[in-house]
Formats: sequence, C-alpha cells, structure tokens
Amino acid sequence: FAYIFREKDLNAKFIISMEKNKTTITNLKIPEGGTGDTGRERTKTFTYDFSYFSADSKSPSFVCQETVFKNLGTDVLKSAFEGYNACVFAYGQTGSGKSYTMMGNAGDAGLIPRICEGLFSKISEKTKRSEASFRTEVSYLEIYNERVRDLLRRKSSKTNNLRIREHPKEGPYVEDLSKHLVQNYGDVEELMDAGNINRTTAATGMNDVSSRSHAIFTINFTQAKFDSEMPCETVSKIHLVDLAGSERADATGATGVRLKEGGNINKSLVTLGNVISALADLSQDATNPLSKKKQVFVPYRDSVLTWLLKDSLGGNSKTIMIATISPADVNYGETLSTLRYANRAKNIINKPTINEDPNVKLIRELRAEIARLKALLAQGNQVSFT
Repeated sequence: FAYIFREKDLNAKFIISMEKNKTTITNLKIPEGGTGDTGRERTKTFTYDFSYFSADSKSPSFVCQETVFKNLGTDVLKSAFEGYNACVFAYGQTGSGKSYTMMGNAGDAGLIPRICEGLFSKISEKTKRSEASFRTEVSYLEIYNERVRDLLRRKSSKTNNLRIREHPKEGPYVEDLSKHLVQNYGDVEELMDAGNINRTTAATGMNDVSSRSHAIFTINFTQAKFDSEMPCETVSKIHLVDLAGSERADATGATGVRLKEGGNINKSLVTLGNVISALADLSQDATNPLSKKKQVFVPYRDSVLTWLLKDSLGGNSKTIMIATISPADVNYGETLSTLRYANRAKNIINKPTINEDPNVKLIRELRAEIARLKALLAQGNQVSFT
C-alpha cells in the first residue's frame, strides 16, 4: 500500500497493519474495546495469498518490486510458456500505488516491465537450447471515457474510438488494434515508453499524476516445438492491466472534464465490482452441491473494461488481482471497500486451458493411449477400455 503527501498533509493516522498474508484495518471512530453504536467491530482482518507492506521503505516489513515479481510475475511467465492465458490487474483508489506496482518508475521497474524482460530472458535460454521457436507481438490500448484508443498509433479519429468485437472461440477483441512484432526487451521498452507518453493523465485533488484511463498492455506469445515427435504450437495471451483509480468527486475536487472522466472511471470500476460479485456467487454455487442454484447474470457488457477482460474474469485465463490500498484513516471507506472486493475475488473460479491445436492434442492423446495398451498387452494383462 502507499502513503502519499496529501495524506501526510492531513496528519492522517495509520489504520492498516499486516502480518504474513493477513491484512487488518482499524476503524478509529470506534473506541478500543468497543463495538460502536451499530455493533460494528473496531478491526477487520482479511487473509490473502500475499500482503505487501510498502508504505515505508525503512521498515523491516517493507516489500520491494523484486519480491512482488518473484511471487507473482514468475507464475505469469510459467503459465505463458505452458500455453495458458494470463492476466494481472491492479485495483484500488487513486493514489494507492496501482501504476507504481504495474509500471514502476525510473530505476525501480514494476511488474509489467519485469514480466516482459523475464519473458525474453527465458526465450533466449530456450532458443539457445533449440527447444522451440517463438513469435511475440504486443499491443497497448487505453479505455478513456468508455472509448478504446490505440496507444501505439498516432492520434487520429481512427485510433480514438476502436470497436470491440467478440469471436465465438477466442472471446472479445479490439478491431483494428495495432500489433507490433518484437524481437527483444529493448523493442518492448521502446513501445511501452511511446504508449505511456500518449496515455491520458491529469492532476486531481487526490493525486498529482492521476491516470484518467484504464490501460491494457497485451503480449501475444506463440511458441512452436515438437511434442512426442508431433509439431505443436501454443498461443498465449498475457493481459497486463493498469486501472484508473476509484475516487470520490468531493475528495478530488473534480469539475467539468475531470468530473466526467471520474464518472466514467467509477462506472467501469463499479461494473468490475459487480462482475466480481456475480462470479464469486456463481463459483460458490458450483462448489456447494447442497446450495440452491441461483440465476446469476454477469454484467460483462455494462462497461468496455469488463467486456474486454471477459476471458480473464471467470474464463480461459490464470488471473492475478492486486488490490492497492491507502493506510490512512481519511480513506477508511475506500480502503475497506477494496479489501472486501479482493476478498470476494478469491472465490472466483476461472477455467484456464492450454491454447493449442485441438487436432494435435487429440493425436498426442491417442498415441499415449496406444502406448498404454501396447504396454498392457506386452505384460499379458487384460486390456480395459475406458
């Protein structure tokens, strides 16, 4: 989590504590030992896969970007090389550290550049051992005021409002979004820097450089190799998402254009929250055979963001959600809301599958079955067909 200058200026008090994978939030309006007028508890504790303390670099509990990459980024790379889709997105209020976590800053790279660098490092290793051949393409878009814009093309009417289509098998995609072939991490870095320059940011009362758009950096990663003497090709898609921050108009002092931007940002984030809640309900029903099955509608199409991330939310992807929070008491409501959404998201069950040619997969499985039957016959055992 992050502690920014605005909160220090307000003499804000710390309300967050972390121990291992547990995060505890304290409501300072409720006296110690009391439960408040409405019976509310003073502290609430949530358990996640990881809880990262990052508000004070001098603290012994401080977690650096390298640790976050080792815990999360290496799993993304492992999934990609196995042929799975992957997605990482950061969710939280404005100024809580989403862009820092995903992009980082000069001399302290975030998850996105570290994952890209790690990808090409591993490609180089495998190429030297002649294990496979690789093709990598990237695209970079932003969703600004519910419109999709290509960040890797010059601004024009054609790039400012791209249309979303939906493929029956591959899911939603952006029509006419440019894809750029990259040979090494230097190529990726150059394109990423160009896209970040084009991205829409502005100063608000909550953050001096607030992202006014959601940004999705996508890596399309193809690897061709021989598996059991059969040619095999897998295609993985990695979505790396830096969301705009949720915010309250009274806290940001937004008016005019900034107010409209904030409204659209909040609309898409509310929809994301609704999608997370609906998927969590569906997953809980699926894992509890005794529960009465409910008709749950997942509102993917209520926002451009959730429609584009449809496969990453409850679909064919291994997805990581990073919840970023403020430790300041002035942001208690926003922080508690973020912690609750992250807690619900833990219940979502995705359905990741290896993206390969089904014919090659079938032939490989048949060959394995033939080998099994031959082994049984050689041992003189009775063959059982399943």
